[in-house]
Amino acid sequence: MATAYTKLLLTDLVSSHVNQVPYNYIRPLSDRPDLLNVESNATIALIDLQGLTGANRSQVVKEIGLACQNDGFFQVKNHGIPKDVVDGMLRVAKEFFHLPESERLKTYSQDPRKTTRLSTSFNVKTEKVSNWRDYLRLHCYPLENFVHEWPSNPPCFRQVVGEYCKNTRELALRLLEAISESLGLESDYMEKALGKQAQHMAINYYPPCPQPELTYGLPGHKDPNAITILLQDGVSGLQVFRNGKWVAVNPIPDTLVINIGDMMQVLSNDRFNSVLHRAIVNGTSERISVPTFYCPSPDALIKPAEAIADEEHPPMYRSFTYEDYYVNFWDQGLQFASCLDVFKL
Repeated sequence: MATAYTKLLLTDLVSSHVNQVPYNYIRPLSDRPDLLNVESNATIALIDLQGLTGANRSQVVKEIGLACQNDGFFQVKNHGIPKDVVDGMLRVAKEFFHLPESERLKTYSQDPRKTTRLSTSFNVKTEKVSNWRDYLRLHCYPLENFVHEWPSNPPCFRQVVGEYCKNTRELALRLLEAISESLGLESDYMEKALGKQAQHMAINYYPPCPQPELTYGLPGHKDPNAITILLQDGVSGLQVFRNGKWVAVNPIPDTLVINIGDMMQVLSNDRFNSVLHRAIVNGTSERISVPTFYCPSPDALIKPAEAIADEEHPPMYRSFTYEDYYVNFWDQGLQFASCLDVFKL
């Protein structure tokens, strides 16, 4: 019989040599990954961002717009984040999750209002089935407001992660400019639409799973923010729903995965759609992924851009604050793919 969940964190449960998935992680039969029916050789747009700074800018902007319109996700190379910064981020992420339990638990909390917290699954207070994931959630903009809350172990954690956060913010702003231009808007439209802006990061840790066909790292969901920049280690796990089928997004060295969130869907008046994606787990390897969520500030008023909402394309959503949206998103957990329907006109 499967054992009960006796540890706060999955990492520590697994380290006690669990050889079966505990019952509270087992998905109903109708909601399991079906790992045999995943497309593994799909062509996923890989966009060279070097062109954004030269004569090819309009072509790269067009490629980004098409990827946002067709799939809601794409990969980027020559993204401008130095290799040593990326490698350092993955290294300290692994070091953190390999710390002793007592050290990691110093940042543990189930309170979603905390701006720095270690937790497990998604929302342990509301969900019925747990996800095969631990995560460290960090707020990171403005950096100086939050860095003092972050773990001080490993000793280089704050410096290394802070450097990665600064670089991903610069990349997010460059991408938001290109996305604005691809919609025919002023290049600073999206940046302004996000108000004072916010940036969060999740360091996801997926331990090896003895029965990966029974559970998820994270089930299918859409991101609530504007744009997500995902750093993956070399282990596959990300899958995206495209044309009625799950597609594996296998890691390519020196690239990042970009996906559109619900706020971009609203701002673009459904020209761009946020993408359904999930994380699966495997029986042999731990996996680390680091999504950076670039968000509106809580008080930002989100609504379709007036310049692209007209008589032919009337506004699809009423105005709302990001805080209103996020409360809905968090309370419903990941049992529904998105909660945008609440705000539709």
